[in-house]
Amino acid sequence: MKDYANNQITLLQYIFIITGLQVNVSIVSLPRNLAETAGTDGWMSIIIGWVISAAASIAIIRVMKNHPEGTLLDLLTRFMGMWAGKVISLLLSLYYFYILYDGLTRTILITKAWLLPTIPNFILMILLLIPTYAIAQHGPSVLGRYAELIAYMSLWIPFVYILTLKNAHWLHLLPMFKDGWQPILSAVKETIYPSLGMAATFILYPFLKHKEKAATGILISTSLSMVVYLFFTVICFLYYSPDDISNYNDVVISVLKSIEFKFVERIEVIFIAYHLFLYSLVWIPTMYLTTYCTSWLFRQSDHRGHMTWLCVLLAIGTIIYSPTFNQSDRLENLLTWIGFGTEYVFPVCLAVYLWIRKSSKRRPAHEGKA
Repeated sequence: MKDYANNQITLLQYIFIITGLQVNVSIVSLPRNLAETAGTDGWMSIIIGWVISAAASIAIIRVMKNHPEGTLLDLLTRFMGMWAGKVISLLLSLYYFYILYDGLTRTILITKAWLLPTIPNFILMILLLIPTYAIAQHGPSVLGRYAELIAYMSLWIPFVYILTLKNAHWLHLLPMFKDGWQPILSAVKETIYPSLGMAATFILYPFLKHKEKAATGILISTSLSMVVYLFFTVICFLYYSPDDISNYNDVVISVLKSIEFKFVERIEVIFIAYHLFLYSLVWIPTMYLTTYCTSWLFRQSDHRGHMTWLCVLLAIGTIIYSPTFNQSDRLENLLTWIGFGTEYVFPVCLAVYLWIRKSSKRRPAHEGKA
């Protein structure tokens, strides 16, 4: 149904798309969430979460190798029938939509809190949807170039955050294992939502130019996301005391107040404006993924019509209902468990099923030769 050959993405673009999906708006509150559960030992939870997500990502690649010329929907249709493909296409479209919706609404909430408090939510939604449609309508090749451009444009950000280390208190990290392993393991749950995004491979795999490097690519992307989260979390832990950090909602933004330049009064405002580009790496790819699944469901080759209606739905829906920060937090908690089932449990179960299916088909041939 789709022209994969003329819409290919390189390995580097694939890495940046997955990393962009993972390093999303949740980064601004992740250090606080980890500190509330595990204190300043929470940085170790990120490493444990990375090990788990890396294992899940390998399972996703193992699944997709069974049908490299198609998406997961094509794979399920081939091995389980059309009904399985349609059911999963519906479920995946809803899953991608909720990630898209959460990314957009969370960005609007942060933008109103720090930059434009008097602008109505639906106006901000429309302003975000215009470039989203302009980019997402062209498919993976343009998505890959966009993700690559934003990644290169963001290389300067860590150097600015390093300036906050002049006020760092390294003793905040000591002693390690203050309350043992239990709080550290409990805080791993907080890393699940920030790690979501690997499921984009279900759709992007046939577009990848060098599929034999897909496993390497997804491991690099999850590792890169882990390094980013670890960097910002440790920065915040060094600046804020263990008791202070829970008093700030957007910790990664608030820490910038410690940086002063003679030519800029509030540097955090500039960063929030630039962060919109980074956050767009969540909702722009998921806009395409959502409409790909719906167009596949209705056996339509052009997803742009679905994308137009989705943008209209989001704009009108924002007029009727706009979530608060607390409601957005509840949606993220729900997506944490849905995402865990979709991106961690489901690929492993499917990989085991396909392995058993292949093994059972080989066995009669071997027995016949005997």
